[in-house]
Amino acid sequence: MPTRARRPARRRTAPRRSRRDRAGAFARLFEAVREGVFIGSVHVETTAAGGTVAANPYLKAMFGYLADAPEADVSPFAPDRFADPAARGAFLRRLRSDGAVDDYLLRMRRLDGSPVWVEVTARAEPDRNGLRVEALMRDVSERKKLDDQSRDLYQQLLQAEKLAALGQTISGVAHELNNPLATILSWAERLSEKSLDPTTRRGVDTILGEADRAARIVRNLLTFARKRKSTRTLIDVNQVVTDTLALRAYEHRVTNITVDAALASGLPQAFADPHQIQQVLLNLVINAEQAMLSANGRGSLVIRTWHNSDEDAVVIEVNDDGPGVPVEMRTKIFDPFFTTKEVGKGTGLGLTVAYAIVQEHGGHIRVDSKPGRGASFVVELPVSGTDADARPARPPAPSMEAVRGASVLLVEDERALAATVGEALTEAGLHVDHAADGEEALTCVRQKTYDAIVCDLKMPRADGMLLYRAIAAATPTLARRVIFVTGDVAGTGAERFLEDSGCRWLAKPFRLGDLLRAVRETLA
Repeated sequence: MPTRARRPARRRTAPRRSRRDRAGAFARLFEAVREGVFIGSVHVETTAAGGTVAANPYLKAMFGYLADAPEADVSPFAPDRFADPAARGAFLRRLRSDGAVDDYLLRMRRLDGSPVWVEVTARAEPDRNGLRVEALMRDVSERKKLDDQSRDLYQQLLQAEKLAALGQTISGVAHELNNPLATILSWAERLSEKSLDPTTRRGVDTILGEADRAARIVRNLLTFARKRKSTRTLIDVNQVVTDTLALRAYEHRVTNITVDAALASGLPQAFADPHQIQQVLLNLVINAEQAMLSANGRGSLVIRTWHNSDEDAVVIEVNDDGPGVPVEMRTKIFDPFFTTKEVGKGTGLGLTVAYAIVQEHGGHIRVDSKPGRGASFVVELPVSGTDADARPARPPAPSMEAVRGASVLLVEDERALAATVGEALTEAGLHVDHAADGEEALTCVRQKTYDAIVCDLKMPRADGMLLYRAIAAATPTLARRVIFVTGDVAGTGAERFLEDSGCRWLAKPFRLGDLLRAVRETLA
């Protein structure tokens, strides 16, 4: 049989060159890739660093190693590279049990101790030293910073939504609460001015005090619903702090709370409502008192002020040595009705009101705390306005003698409130007619001339706004002498109406003295 010709042997040069090319490409990629690459062994149960087989230049730069540092010295998973030692154990246990991790976030430290957030994608196999790990590591510090900022913004928006939702609920309740409160407060005030026996006097004073207390609670609710009339002027923040501490001086003395006020001199003035800022401070101070007394039975309160020139803001810091605020509560502490106090000991509104007032003033409020080491509430109020921004001082009101005999129309659908207000105006020397709503009031105005009108804003059939527009069209001079009283202004167009009309107005429940002053000024 003829023999087959032998085939020439295959050349092996091309495959060997291909493998060399691939190895060279991988080596160049390893050097140039913008992620840290680590190959080596990692000890799991011991604190030893393990052994490094390969570490690329980007990994060295990420952890602060010199570019020419030997790869064997680069140990990204060594115990001292972890900001939290417990995090290392959790990471390695996860890696050992699952064999791989994807985008595992770790807070680590560079050689100089500075923090770095690292995202790790790795696979691992057991070896004699613990685990053989191949890992890609990304520096995500900037992304984490942006995420934190976005989360803070989200929390602020969430807080604003909570306040808005609660404000809408309160809007429907406020009017119904304020009318009976105004009646109780007015009658109690009138009775307190009469000659009474001691027992009756004590009862009337109690009613007056409790009615005032209920009115304050409603005002607190309405504050973050933006239903309280705000009067802003240039204020000395240090003076507001001093006045606030004076209000609590007796309580501090009898409860063994020491107070240290470190108030900066030369503090610029802030354009704010002094009563609202005092309310913020009172809420913070009382909150601190209760925390310290419940934990220690005594306490040390430190209040500091200074000027933050970078933000051009006046800063008030209220520090206590109480139990502090747990981390899980810091995002809830300004929530409406959130409280850690026993039932009946707190409404959960104090910090919510403080938050709303500060936000209304364009400022910021935050809490810093370490558990067991007290809490620090920081309030920043923007410095703005000049002397021209300050409102002129109110001139003294004329006496009742100067306006005695004037004719006033009282428009109020709440008969009990109308009765007590009408009698108070009559006793002050005024002639008073009563109308139960806007339609009756229009009939009265067409039939008789009045010097002033005291009118509820929200009424059946024809409300105060409709009545005002009808009067303004027919008798513009009388329209300038309308005084509104209302228990609900925001969210209904009423607030804008009152601002545009320029009429005086009082929020229910009001004191009769304030109403009489408004009537005297209007008639004058």
